[in-house]
Amino acid sequence: MQKIIHKRSAASDMKLPGPDHPITISSNDKSVRVTYAGHVVADTSHALTLEEASYRPVFYIPRADADMSLLTPTEHHTHCPYKGDASYFTIQAGGRSAENAVWSYEQPFPAMAEIKEYLAFYANRVDQSKRSDRNRRQRVPGAAQREP
Repeated sequence: MQKIIHKRSAASDMKLPGPDHPITISSNDKSVRVTYAGHVVADTSHALTLEEASYRPVFYIPRADADMSLLTPTEHHTHCPYKGDASYFTIQAGGRSAENAVWSYEQPFPAMAEIKEYLAFYANRVDQSKRSDRNRRQRVPGAAQREP
């Protein structure tokens, strides 16, 4: 007797944002800077803001605006039924490291294609995450406090 094993498809687990779980992605007209151990990890004026259900907004930063030499891919992965599979990075700078402090959706579900290969940072794992509106700087309310 041959045993057939069915592998669960990520696509079968995909959910679409809607009234019960809204997700919006918008361009951010403010500059966003992330620092860690005295190093600028990311600095951009091209961030996207993802707002999901009742969670805090998350800034997604283009890789071109991040110092990728400070980021090391890890084996950690999580799955979101709305966005897809997230890959993680550890920040290594100034003799310190912040494990799994950064995540990215390499191949997000089609509804979230805009965040493909962008980076998001846990606010509680970096030193500063700031945004500026013209010349005014302020503390960002937090990148995320949950698993994406």
